[in-house]
Amino acid sequence: MTKARERKARILEALMERPTLSVAELSLRFNVSEVTIRTDLKDLAAQGLILRQHGGGLPTFHANVSDRQRTRMEEKIRIARAAAELIADRDDVMITAGSTTSLIPRFLLGRQGVNIVTNSTLLLPYVRNNAGLQVTLTGGEFRPAIEALTGPATIREIGQFHVAKAFLGSDGLTTDKGLTADSAEIADVCRRMSEQARQTIVLADASKLGRAGFAHIMPVARIDILITDTQAPASEVSLLRKKGVDVRLV
Repeated sequence: MTKARERKARILEALMERPTLSVAELSLRFNVSEVTIRTDLKDLAAQGLILRQHGGGLPTFHANVSDRQRTRMEEKIRIARAAAELIADRDDVMITAGSTTSLIPRFLLGRQGVNIVTNSTLLLPYVRNNAGLQVTLTGGEFRPAIEALTGPATIREIGQFHVAKAFLGSDGLTTDKGLTADSAEIADVCRRMSEQARQTIVLADASKLGRAGFAHIMPVARIDILITDTQAPASEVSLLRKKGVDVRLV
């Protein structure tokens, strides 16, 4: 981690502990200029991690979400960008909640007539100012710790739509256990979105491969494309490809 990235991570932690910290106080704490702090806050806001306010910044997410957002961020950005390249003008897609999947709309600037069905509230900062996207947010119960809508209402809502592609997140993926999640509610949402799509695309950074989560989503045979990063274990990638999964390393 570079010095700047480490400082920004520590700034976010400091703001989560004390949201009222000012630019001047952050400057003193981290021994850098106020100009540098303002630049760091601008970068954190661009990532959707804080909301700028006069004299400082307010964390936007539950601590659990912020932790996930800071982990393997560069890899997640590459994966999300590659996923966005699979979305064409006038595509109808579904996107599940997740720290990687929710970055996809960030890279859809310039697309026209794209319909997105999602249970993620984490992606909202990236769709507000993009007139080319039409977003349907499912109903359901809001879970702040994962910035997602879940439950029976969510499943019913998803069933009303049919799309070309479903982009799913993952907490684990192995050839024998298949795609898994750490929450049964999220597993239900992922499974339902896949059922409503002609193509299932999974986004998972290297840390998820070879790991089995709590709740089963689907066998690997149901996955059309897996987008992961170049640090993915070669043995897992080989096994998945033998099972017919189109594995793309970015």
